[in-house]
Amino acid sequence: GEDKDITDVNKGKVKHLRIINVVVMNAKGVILRAFEQFRLKSCIDFRPRDSDEYYLSVQKLGGCFSYIGRLFTGGQDLSIGKYCDAISTVEHEFLHALGFYHEQSRYDRDDHVTIALENEYNFRKVSKESSTAGGVPYDYLSVMHYSKNAFSNGNGSTVITKDPKFQDVIGQRLEVSPSDIRELNLRYKCNSTIAFKMYCGFSKENMCHMTRCSQSSSDWKMVTRVDGGPSSDHTSLPSGNSGQGQDAGFFMHASTASGEEGDSAWLETHRMSPSRDCHVQCLQFYYYHSGNESDKLNIWIRELYDYLVSSALNGSPTAHWQLQHVSLNAIKHFQVEFEARKGAGSSSGGFSIDDINLSEIECPHVTLQINDFERVLNTSKFGHAIYSPRQYSSRGYAYRVALVLYRTYIGLFVQLLSGKYDDKLEWPCPQRQVTFQMLDQTPNIQLHMSKQKSITTDPNLVSSDGTYLWDNPREIGKTVLVENNEKVFAGPLIGRSYFTHLREMKSRDFLKGGSAIFVFSFQGKLIKMFSMLCSLWLKTALLVILQQTCLKLKSLPVWWICKSLIETILIINHLSLFCFKKKKQSFLNVNMGFMEE
Repeated sequence: GEDKDITDVNKGKVKHLRIINVVVMNAKGVILRAFEQFRLKSCIDFRPRDSDEYYLSVQKLGGCFSYIGRLFTGGQDLSIGKYCDAISTVEHEFLHALGFYHEQSRYDRDDHVTIALENEYNFRKVSKESSTAGGVPYDYLSVMHYSKNAFSNGNGSTVITKDPKFQDVIGQRLEVSPSDIRELNLRYKCNSTIAFKMYCGFSKENMCHMTRCSQSSSDWKMVTRVDGGPSSDHTSLPSGNSGQGQDAGFFMHASTASGEEGDSAWLETHRMSPSRDCHVQCLQFYYYHSGNESDKLNIWIRELYDYLVSSALNGSPTAHWQLQHVSLNAIKHFQVEFEARKGAGSSSGGFSIDDINLSEIECPHVTLQINDFERVLNTSKFGHAIYSPRQYSSRGYAYRVALVLYRTYIGLFVQLLSGKYDDKLEWPCPQRQVTFQMLDQTPNIQLHMSKQKSITTDPNLVSSDGTYLWDNPREIGKTVLVENNEKVFAGPLIGRSYFTHLREMKSRDFLKGGSAIFVFSFQGKLIKMFSMLCSLWLKTALLVILQQTCLKLKSLPVWWICKSLIETILIINHLSLFCFKKKKQSFLNVNMGFMEE
């Protein structure tokens, strides 16, 4: 729902808060996701209230609203009420608390929009002296902008853009816009962000302080195209309704067309330091594989003199730039290294990488990339579903996600599956949040305006036949085939039958180079709101222990034996690792067996 102004305020900085338990469970998770976006894109951070005089009291009151700026001691109300549990709405209200007015309330609004005063009842304009715009140009894409029909009395549109092409753009409810963030960072004099580490798109032949070395004649080279593919960089690929991309840019390529098996080329980032107490990093990049299927791209994390392989990519060559996420867990100064290693057999290409982002936020848990998306959408049977492989949450719930195609629009769903740990889990599945996201492929993640929706498992939700929707699939499900033709039980598909339309997908960079990317997260139990929980994958826990033990070994064969033994032990015991921040104290809690997230 639309929010409502309460009062004009000063420019106080609001960072301390408490969330009253009456806030619906799904909204709590969405609020945490919004906080992560502020940390990624600005220097604004939030923490639970301790003994602070000024703080926000987030509650479920009558709708979505906030005071503007810092006003009261003893708790300042911010309401995330019914139907307010969208990340754009949460960001909108917290920006009010941080001092933002509505975009159409700017003193210069009349240069950009016409307010139909006869059709509205809730608009006003602030003076130039009271403006918080900070010289940032008027932004039709601002998350603070109302839609064309906001607060209409029923007699027509209330906001009419001077430039007609923006009439259906205003009121976007994706995420904060780049201009919103620019204004926020100017307002709070941000010179850096909480959770962003680096972006490199190799534009203008800029290596972003990365270095390269090689054990052979092969090396990483900065190029604009490769004969075996790709024909252009990822950054400049066309998107949406655009049939032509930007001017050709650069990317890094390591050829495997010559040399001997085992030859390697290395590309290393500059040295970075973790800045958050919860040591979780996410590496995101695009790669193109045009070599032999035995060639390998290894992703290493180096802390001082210790090397740890975090991911390895090989297999059949690709015909498109592919998105890759790699979860890291550096606890001290670190560098990321890309190793392109030649395999057996002939090759006509190699590995290419572009648009590298590194942040201190959790990676998505599942990625579905659909290449030639419009063709797939138009030629697939109505209601055709594309499933991910079976996944396991860090708590042990088995699930898969589904993209359902309806010719002109799509739906996104999650489906619980039977798994190895079902007899040890709590049923019906309680208070786990699933987030569906259509990824904005703008190269720098700080400029993303992705579309996302979250749902939370409700153990009391009952279907028309009287069964619990989130119950054990072995009890309520039907048999389906998953990868390797394995038979498992599957519960109902639950999610958004109408997530987005093709028209919306053609805006921004949702379709880039013809590819659409959807990412998903299956989060832990939303009980202790301010544990600031950073749940880590089983794989991440393995990396922590391996780093402290196996990497001390100098012999590579012994290292791999040690690694295999520890993996076996951890799989048997299903280790869960959590690190979180509470009242300025950070600690690591490792438990064998199952644990609430």
